[in-house]
Amino acid sequence: MRALISLCLLFAASRLSAQDPAFSQYYAAPLYLNPAFAGSSPDHRLIANHRNQWPAAGRGFQTYAMSYDANVPSLRSGFGLMLMTDKAGSASLRSTVLHGIYSYKLKLGDSWVIATGLDFGYGSRSIEMNKLIFGDQLQFDTNGAPSDDPAASRLGMARYFDFGSGLLIYNKTFWMGASINHMNHPNRSMLGEEALIPVATSIHGGLRIPLYNGPFHREAIPVLSPSFVYKRQGRFEQLDVGAYLLYDPLVLGVWYRGIPFNKGSGSNITQDAVVVVLGFQFDRFEVSYSYDMTVSKLGPLAGGAHEIALKYKAPYSVKSRRKKEKLIPCPTFLGHQETTHKARKASDK
Repeated sequence: MRALISLCLLFAASRLSAQDPAFSQYYAAPLYLNPAFAGSSPDHRLIANHRNQWPAAGRGFQTYAMSYDANVPSLRSGFGLMLMTDKAGSASLRSTVLHGIYSYKLKLGDSWVIATGLDFGYGSRSIEMNKLIFGDQLQFDTNGAPSDDPAASRLGMARYFDFGSGLLIYNKTFWMGASINHMNHPNRSMLGEEALIPVATSIHGGLRIPLYNGPFHREAIPVLSPSFVYKRQGRFEQLDVGAYLLYDPLVLGVWYRGIPFNKGSGSNITQDAVVVVLGFQFDRFEVSYSYDMTVSKLGPLAGGAHEIALKYKAPYSVKSRRKKEKLIPCPTFLGHQETTHKARKASDK
């Protein structure tokens, strides 16, 4: 039955608008959110993400991503690579995309930066045929014989090119950006028909607010970091809004996902999920876990969603760090700025 459901979803996907995978910890996957984030860290940055959505509903959706990016101050540019794969259902409907990402940064005054980004992707889409059962295999005892259904012979791997872009303006305490994905409407049909991926757009922004500004020196201060992401793809809309509370090394976050002022028409869900985040961040390593508590009509039957993100920042040499920080300020999304800068000053001495 699960295989039949997966097959029905496959045929439906050839005619309906697709929806991209999404991470609840969207700033833990910055290159996926906006290519203009490439090189926004003062270090070499390695990130791994995993999301397990609706594990109780026919194996649900499994999403994996790995990325690397670095800033090249002499070129005012950032370069990145990202490999992402998404697997859905018991028949393992899999989409895999390799992204090559470039960003260019223009400094405005002493603290502001405008960054533009380009994303060039090459993707494939496939399904495990041996996990599918066609109608003629149910009606007769075929003893493992292949199906005569014409659709079985038409199914194959789809390969496609993808293209996206992004814009970002930021300083060390504020950021605002927008991105456009699938600008070339890639066709990823596995049936030799037309299954165009609709353009996906997002607007995102946030603010970093220190909660102590008194006269006494503190090694670490609590920071509140509210932010939002609004996405639109075809007829689908999604709004994520919430905040992190950071007090090194602890990270706590609460988020809401849904369209509260929408009446639920079309593909939108007015009440989707409440997300809680727990993480720890150190000078070079960060780890965070989040759980999506489903509040829509789907309820707890699907099992919510689990997500984990790992980040490692490999340092540049002292000489290159000095030059980089002088040229391009870097945004601090998770508040690990004061202690990091103090550690760098101490190492420079």
